[in-house]
Amino acid sequence: MTTYAAPVRDMQFVLHDVLEISKQELPGYGDLDREFTEAVLDAAGKLAAEVLAPLNPVGDRQGCRLENGVVRTPDGFGAAFEQMREGGWTALDCDPAYGGQGMPYVIGLAAGEMFSASNMAFTMYQGLTHGAYSAIHTHGSDEQKATYLPKMVSCEWTGTMNLTEPHAGTDLGLLRTKAEPQDDGSYRITGQKIFISAGDHDMAENVIHLVLAKAPGGGEGTRGISLFIVPKFLVNEDGSLGERNAVSVGNLEEKMGIHGNATCVMNYDGAKGWLLGDLHKGMRAMFTMMNEARIGVGLQGYAVAEAAYQNAAAYARDRLQGRAVTGDANPSGAADPLIVHPDIRRTLMDQKSFLEGARALAFWGAHLIDRAHLAQDKEADDLVSLLTPVIKGFLTDKGFETTVQAQQVFGGHGYIEEQGMSQFVRDARIAMIYEGANGVQALDLVGRKLAAEGGKPIMGFFELIKAEIKAHEGDAALKADFLEPLKTASKDLQAAAMFFMEQGMKNPNAALAGSYDFMHLFGHVALGLMWTRMAAASRAALEAGSDDPAFHETKLATGRYYMARQLPMTATHLARIRSGAEPVMALAADRF
Repeated sequence: MTTYAAPVRDMQFVLHDVLEISKQELPGYGDLDREFTEAVLDAAGKLAAEVLAPLNPVGDRQGCRLENGVVRTPDGFGAAFEQMREGGWTALDCDPAYGGQGMPYVIGLAAGEMFSASNMAFTMYQGLTHGAYSAIHTHGSDEQKATYLPKMVSCEWTGTMNLTEPHAGTDLGLLRTKAEPQDDGSYRITGQKIFISAGDHDMAENVIHLVLAKAPGGGEGTRGISLFIVPKFLVNEDGSLGERNAVSVGNLEEKMGIHGNATCVMNYDGAKGWLLGDLHKGMRAMFTMMNEARIGVGLQGYAVAEAAYQNAAAYARDRLQGRAVTGDANPSGAADPLIVHPDIRRTLMDQKSFLEGARALAFWGAHLIDRAHLAQDKEADDLVSLLTPVIKGFLTDKGFETTVQAQQVFGGHGYIEEQGMSQFVRDARIAMIYEGANGVQALDLVGRKLAAEGGKPIMGFFELIKAEIKAHEGDAALKADFLEPLKTASKDLQAAAMFFMEQGMKNPNAALAGSYDFMHLFGHVALGLMWTRMAAASRAALEAGSDDPAFHETKLATGRYYMARQLPMTATHLARIRSGAEPVMALAADRF
């Protein structure tokens, strides 16, 4: 049986010592002192550990089932969802005008990490709702906001996003779902969508689907796509629920993981829908959801890995196997614990150094979103747009790798379902695929984000690194262990970007063949920057006489490991990028 403990101490360190959120001049940030955020995170962590985590294996074993057109969730999910609603956790960072608590996004993301780590499949129901809420909040009419948002904020109604069709995955220009305008201003939506997470369930009164479809006159490809609000039950003028709409669940997908979440085939048979945003501009409205979802999926990638790591570290401390090569560490026992062996330490340090760096990167990304939204900060908006495919792609790739490493610590026992480690591996796998497969994230990064705004965001990122190095160049310990490795890695990233600029126009395949390596190179540099900032914060805390020196000493040792053992991977990725398209494209299609 797996367990989970919320890493509140580390979250507080990132929020207050690294990001210094209570000192930021942003609306709502002035209230975020240490005492307040600790109270919020402690409460969320208790819910995650005591309610959601015990349900995680239940959801995995039972899954969802389709009975007479209704999706039934696993035992205990409904009661837990009610606790989430009653505690106001679904409304944490939502607009107070619609019943939300109005906290900054960074706090919502921190709580979301704990919920996803303890039970990813369960948390997806409210996570998808938040994305749909954001799309309606940004693009909806006043009437639409008043009709749907209060119930969605409370999760009395939940939300989905419907993009994928059987013949059209990432290439949304191929979708066939049709929207026919009606005399009353509504549209008749006809078509089929697949892979719809939280598409239907028994935990909410209504499900509000946001559906991409083609209305007449829109032209070919994505230019012809519009976005529509299609509720499961129609909503009467007084806000009460009316008749069932012509939308149904055709099937539940049997999946590798996230069994507790209902992944549905949705059939729209002339269902009544209403345009959200501008006609034929559906992609713009949908990307409000997609960008938020991609940050959230990046969070899922490392959050599930955090839970896996906690269990692996506990097992390594307790499991007796072999003797330490330097002498018995447990002379009174039959063997020493696994954790004495250098290779076990290596894999645990790989996990720990990634996870703490990933948390800092995700929290920083959430802070940039707050700056963009609360202060209309365009530079922050451009920077987080650049970082989004890195956060989604790199953190989910490495997160999955981390769950596998955690499972490996258990040896053969990790392969036995009773231990629960395989669920972390299976659940984490989907994060690399949905909300834009990671190969697509890499293409987006190289093909669109690098050249955005004439390259200003990527140049801004390099300037941030230069400023960080300059700010601490007088600290000899930081210089050797953190600043010099970061400078070297940053030069690798700049060289890769220059390669794309030189080769991209005359040989696009050369850039695209290196895009995945570039995403990982960028990810390592971003975590290197995070570790440098964390190291500087811990050094400052120790010099100020911290009452928790062990925490900061551990933080510094973990950061040194990342900079020495992980960050040098940037050179490998650069070498692969510079090899160009030839090794990748050498074989004809029929040679595979």
